[in-house]
Amino acid sequence: MTALAPLPYETPADSRDLAVMRQQLGRDMRGVVSVARRCGCGRPAVVRTAPRLEDGTPFPTSLYLTLPWLTLELSRLESTGLMAELSDRLAVDEELAAGYRRAHERYLARRAEIGEADEVRHISAGGMPTRVKCLHALAGQALAEGPGVNPVADEVLATLDGVLPDLVCRCSSTGTEEPATDEEPAR
Repeated sequence: MTALAPLPYETPADSRDLAVMRQQLGRDMRGVVSVARRCGCGRPAVVRTAPRLEDGTPFPTSLYLTLPWLTLELSRLESTGLMAELSDRLAVDEELAAGYRRAHERYLARRAEIGEADEVRHISAGGMPTRVKCLHALAGQALAEGPGVNPVADEVLATLDGVLPDLVCRCSSTGTEEPATDEEPAR
Protein backbone atom coordinates (compact mmCIF):
# COMPACT_ATOMS: atom_id res chain seq x y z
CA MET A 1 0.00 0.00 0.00
CA THR A 2 1.24 3.50 -0.77
CA ALA A 3 1.80 6.05 1.96
CA LEU A 4 -1.39 7.57 3.30
CA ALA A 5 -2.05 11.29 3.27
CA PRO A 6 -1.74 12.81 6.75
CA LEU A 7 -4.83 12.69 8.93
CA PRO A 8 -6.66 15.91 8.01
CA TYR A 9 -7.41 17.10 11.55
CA GLU A 10 -4.47 15.69 13.52
CA THR A 11 -2.76 17.94 16.06
CA PRO A 12 -0.27 17.33 18.87
CA ALA A 13 -1.65 16.47 22.30
CA ASP A 14 -0.48 18.60 25.19
CA SER A 15 -0.88 18.40 28.96
CA ARG A 16 -4.18 20.31 28.81
CA ASP A 17 -5.51 17.73 26.33
CA LEU A 18 -4.45 14.90 28.65
CA ALA A 19 -6.33 16.58 31.51
CA VAL A 20 -9.46 16.93 29.35
CA MET A 21 -9.21 13.27 28.30
CA ARG A 22 -8.98 12.28 31.96
CA GLN A 23 -12.16 14.27 32.60
CA GLN A 24 -13.90 12.79 29.56
CA LEU A 25 -13.03 9.18 30.40
CA GLY A 26 -12.78 9.26 34.17
CA ARG A 27 -9.26 7.83 33.93
CA ASP A 28 -5.93 8.60 32.31
CA MET A 29 -5.75 7.92 28.59
CA ARG A 30 -2.80 5.66 27.81
CA GLY A 31 -0.67 5.48 24.69
CA VAL A 32 -1.60 8.94 23.40
CA VAL A 33 0.18 9.81 20.16
CA SER A 34 -1.89 12.84 19.09
CA VAL A 35 -5.39 14.24 18.86
CA ALA A 36 -6.82 12.96 15.59
CA ARG A 37 -9.96 15.12 15.71
CA ARG A 38 -11.19 17.87 17.98
CA CYS A 39 -14.63 19.00 19.04
CA GLY A 40 -15.78 22.39 17.76
CA CYS A 41 -14.59 23.88 21.07
CA GLY A 42 -11.09 22.44 20.67
CA ARG A 43 -11.32 19.56 23.14
CA PRO A 44 -10.14 16.11 22.04
CA ALA A 45 -12.84 14.09 20.27
CA VAL A 46 -10.74 11.28 18.76
CA VAL A 47 -7.33 10.36 20.13
CA ARG A 48 -4.67 8.52 18.17
CA THR A 49 -3.11 5.84 20.35
CA ALA A 50 -0.06 3.64 20.03
CA PRO A 51 -0.56 -0.01 19.09
CA ARG A 52 1.40 -0.99 22.18
CA LEU A 53 0.78 0.76 25.48
CA GLU A 54 3.53 1.88 27.84
CA ASP A 55 3.25 -1.33 29.90
CA GLY A 56 3.63 -3.50 26.76
CA THR A 57 -0.05 -4.32 26.34
CA PRO A 58 -1.13 -4.51 22.68
CA PHE A 59 -3.90 -2.01 21.91
CA PRO A 60 -5.69 -2.34 18.56
CA THR A 61 -7.95 0.73 18.85
CA SER A 62 -5.63 3.34 17.42
CA LEU A 63 -8.38 5.93 16.83
CA TYR A 64 -10.20 6.20 20.15
CA LEU A 65 -13.40 8.23 20.56
CA THR A 66 -13.37 10.31 23.76
CA LEU A 67 -16.11 12.90 23.20
CA PRO A 68 -18.74 12.19 25.90
CA TRP A 69 -21.88 13.38 24.10
CA LEU A 70 -21.04 11.44 20.95
CA THR A 71 -20.06 8.35 22.90
CA LEU A 72 -23.46 8.51 24.61
CA GLU A 73 -25.31 8.91 21.29
CA LEU A 74 -23.48 5.95 19.77
CA SER A 75 -24.17 3.81 22.84
CA ARG A 76 -27.84 4.66 22.46
CA LEU A 77 -27.76 3.54 18.82
CA GLU A 78 -25.92 0.34 19.75
CA SER A 79 -28.69 -0.52 22.21
CA THR A 80 -31.28 -0.48 19.39
CA GLY A 81 -29.80 -3.49 17.58
CA LEU A 82 -28.34 -1.35 14.81
CA MET A 83 -25.04 -3.25 14.81
CA ALA A 84 -26.77 -6.53 13.95
CA GLU A 85 -28.71 -4.81 11.16
CA LEU A 86 -25.53 -3.33 9.73
CA SER A 87 -23.74 -6.68 9.98
CA ASP A 88 -26.62 -8.32 8.10
CA ARG A 89 -26.34 -5.67 5.39
CA LEU A 90 -22.61 -6.36 5.02
CA ALA A 91 -23.46 -9.97 4.20
CA VAL A 92 -25.69 -9.01 1.26
CA ASP A 93 -24.51 -5.58 0.06
CA GLU A 94 -21.32 -6.18 -1.87
CA GLU A 95 -20.56 -2.49 -2.37
CA LEU A 96 -20.94 -1.72 1.35
CA ALA A 97 -18.86 -4.79 2.25
CA ALA A 98 -16.09 -3.79 -0.18
CA GLY A 99 -15.95 -0.26 1.27
CA TYR A 100 -15.86 -1.69 4.78
CA ARG A 101 -12.96 -4.00 3.85
CA ARG A 102 -11.09 -0.97 2.45
CA ALA A 103 -11.75 0.87 5.74
CA HIS A 104 -10.27 -2.13 7.59
CA GLU A 105 -7.14 -2.12 5.43
CA ARG A 106 -6.75 1.63 5.88
CA TYR A 107 -7.10 1.27 9.66
CA LEU A 108 -4.28 -1.27 9.67
CA ALA A 109 -2.10 0.91 7.44
CA ARG A 110 -2.79 4.00 9.57
CA ARG A 111 -1.85 2.14 12.75
CA ALA A 112 1.34 0.80 11.13
CA GLU A 113 2.45 4.42 10.60
CA ILE A 114 2.99 4.74 14.35
CA GLY A 115 4.14 1.25 15.28
CA GLU A 116 3.38 -2.45 15.35
CA ALA A 117 2.15 -4.99 17.83
CA ASP A 118 2.26 -8.47 16.35
CA GLU A 119 -0.62 -9.63 18.55
CA VAL A 120 -3.02 -7.19 16.84
CA ARG A 121 -1.32 -6.78 13.46
CA HIS A 122 -4.34 -8.04 11.48
CA ILE A 123 -7.02 -6.76 13.87
CA SER A 124 -8.46 -3.35 13.15
CA ALA A 125 -11.43 -2.13 15.18
CA GLY A 126 -15.17 -2.19 15.46
CA GLY A 127 -15.55 -5.69 14.01
CA MET A 128 -14.05 -4.83 10.63
CA PRO A 129 -13.90 -6.28 8.07
CA THR A 130 -16.81 -8.72 8.42
CA ARG A 131 -19.19 -7.40 11.09
CA VAL A 132 -20.15 -4.31 13.04
CA LYS A 133 -19.15 -4.74 16.67
CA CYS A 134 -18.48 -1.20 17.99
CA LEU A 135 -19.88 2.02 16.55
CA HIS A 136 -17.52 4.06 18.74
CA ALA A 137 -14.43 2.61 17.05
CA LEU A 138 -15.90 3.05 13.58
CA ALA A 139 -16.86 6.65 14.36
CA GLY A 140 -13.34 7.31 15.61
CA GLN A 141 -11.94 6.26 12.25
CA ALA A 142 -14.50 8.24 10.25
CA LEU A 143 -14.01 11.42 12.26
CA ALA A 144 -10.22 11.18 12.16
CA GLU A 145 -9.97 10.32 8.46
CA GLY A 146 -12.84 12.40 7.12
CA PRO A 147 -15.80 11.32 5.01
CA GLY A 148 -15.61 8.55 2.43
CA VAL A 149 -13.22 6.22 4.27
CA ASN A 150 -15.63 4.10 6.33
CA PRO A 151 -19.06 3.81 4.69
CA VAL A 152 -20.72 2.18 7.71
CA ALA A 153 -19.53 4.90 10.08
CA ASP A 154 -20.40 7.65 7.59
CA GLU A 155 -23.94 6.29 7.37
CA VAL A 156 -24.35 6.12 11.13
CA LEU A 157 -22.82 9.53 11.79
CA ALA A 158 -25.08 11.12 9.16
CA THR A 159 -28.08 10.22 11.35
CA LEU A 160 -26.78 12.27 14.29
CA ASP A 161 -27.25 16.03 14.52
CA GLY A 162 -24.09 18.06 14.93
CA VAL A 163 -21.56 15.54 13.67
CA LEU A 164 -21.26 16.12 9.93
CA PRO A 165 -19.90 18.03 8.17
CA ASP A 166 -18.44 19.77 11.23
CA LEU A 167 -18.27 18.39 14.73
CA VAL A 168 -20.19 20.94 16.78
CA CYS A 169 -19.61 21.45 20.47
CA ARG A 170 -22.10 20.00 22.91
CA CYS A 171 -19.62 19.71 25.74
CA SER A 172 -21.45 22.16 28.00
CA SER A 173 -24.65 20.10 27.71
CA THR A 174 -23.08 16.85 28.96
CA GLY A 175 -22.78 17.98 32.54
CA THR A 176 -19.23 16.61 32.63
CA GLU A 177 -17.40 19.36 30.80
CA GLU A 178 -17.54 23.11 30.83
CA PRO A 179 -17.44 25.25 27.70
CA ALA A 180 -14.06 26.46 26.45
CA THR A 181 -12.93 29.76 27.97
CA ASP A 182 -10.55 32.46 26.86
CA GLU A 183 -7.81 30.58 28.73
CA GLU A 184 -8.58 27.46 26.65
CA PRO A 185 -8.81 28.66 23.06
CA ALA A 186 -10.29 26.31 20.48
CA ARG A 187 -7.60 24.98 18.17
